[in-house]
Amino acid sequence: MAHVLAKLSGVPLANIRIQLNKDAATHAEQGMTLAHLWQNAEKPDEVLFLFRVEDLDRCRARMKEIHAHARQQQPDMPLPELVFLREA
Repeated sequence: MAHVLAKLSGVPLANIRIQLNKDAATHAEQGMTLAHLWQNAEKPDEVLFLFRVEDLDRCRARMKEIHAHARQQQPDMPLPELVFLREA
């Protein structure tokens, strides 16, 4: 199973949780399931979340499109740093 690890700083955990809940159906359509959500104990303004992903290449391409579109709409929008992980 592939995963995507996302890290986002400067956005309150509550706001991220709300957005992830709003996006859950869209994520599911893209083969992404939220597995974990963490707040960094050392840096409280940093949140990490992990998705299980059915098709990593499809997910990577879709996330690239979504982030590019978001940047066009709002260049200073905080977007998560994404790490795409394959099982070894």
